[in-house]
Amino acid sequence: MPHGDITHIDIPVADTKKASEFYGNLFGWQIAEVPGYEGYPMWQAPNKISGGGLAPRSDGFTQPRSYVEVDSIEQTLAKVKETGGEVVMEKNPISDTSWWAIFRDPDGNDVGLYEGVTDAGS
Repeated sequence: MPHGDITHIDIPVADTKKASEFYGNLFGWQIAEVPGYEGYPMWQAPNKISGGGLAPRSDGFTQPRSYVEVDSIEQTLAKVKETGGEVVMEKNPISDTSWWAIFRDPDGNDVGLYEGVTDAGS
């Protein structure tokens, strides 16, 4: 995906099994746990492009969060700070070839960043 595309959407849930059934039946999403990502079922929309995860709900994660593909998380976070945003979570690894981070925009919205390539199976 090119720089700036939304690549992933996490939906916070309390019960992943119940949420998987709900969203699968509601939208026809294919939802499955992928080896290496147990406890975090991933969904894919019928268009085979849109997708994300059903992530455990927590105090700091109560609303869906979009992730934007970037060429460099470090450069993007520097620009976030320069333009009035705030870093919520610095760059962290997902795998050997992919990373994520979270920032908060000036209006208080949390947005995720994604860099790299993740093999999450098919």
